[in-house]
Amino acid sequence: LAYVRQFNARQLAAGVAHDFRNILCVITSGLNVAERNFGDPAKLESALSAVREGVARGMKMTNRLLAFAKQQELETGPEDVNTLLAKLRVFLKYGAGPGIRVILKLAPELPKCLVDPPQFNAAILNLVVNARDAMPEGGVIRISTEAIRGMNLGHPCEYVRVRVSDDGSGMPPDVIKRIFDPYFTTKGDSGTGLGVPQVQALMRQVDGYVTVDSIVGRGTSFELFFPVHDERPAV
Repeated sequence: LAYVRQFNARQLAAGVAHDFRNILCVITSGLNVAERNFGDPAKLESALSAVREGVARGMKMTNRLLAFAKQQELETGPEDVNTLLAKLRVFLKYGAGPGIRVILKLAPELPKCLVDPPQFNAAILNLVVNARDAMPEGGVIRISTEAIRGMNLGHPCEYVRVRVSDDGSGMPPDVIKRIFDPYFTTKGDSGTGLGVPQVQALMRQVDGYVTVDSIVGRGTSFELFFPVHDERPAV
């Protein structure tokens, strides 16, 4: 992936090593506790549960790394993002968790745009999970769509904009500057730092782009701009 190649290779390697070391520590500690308490079913089950959690974290991280490093072209095609979001509604509520409302505001009669549905779903879910983590006390996640006109290389261009916003803790300017860096995370050991860079990589591969606006204490808004697919025959 071109974006990864542009990033410092040592930082990438350090990030991978750090995350996997933490996962291996969890697994090793769980196995040690299990060996010492083999005759105590309650302690044994607790230790094995920690091991299973470590393995699950390792699998999740590996899958995200493979998806992020994927070289082949996406299977993009003309799609209605309103339809994709409507089908994703149940999963969005599940990803947001209890105490958080997900509100969809979909503009009618949107033009179709170039989208790879599985990657689109993953990108929106990533942003919803990030918004959820920014609102530990609960709140509202708003997802809206709109057809807009913009500029591409000095020429007018039509886009479908998908906005995901929250009223959470927000981010200071120094964090916003690094939000698209692979492996940069504000979630400590529980984050991989691959979610937002995956979103940016997707948008670049469909010739779109993503922007972020955030105010500390007031919330964050991500905007994804998908180029409109012109179905008219070429002249």
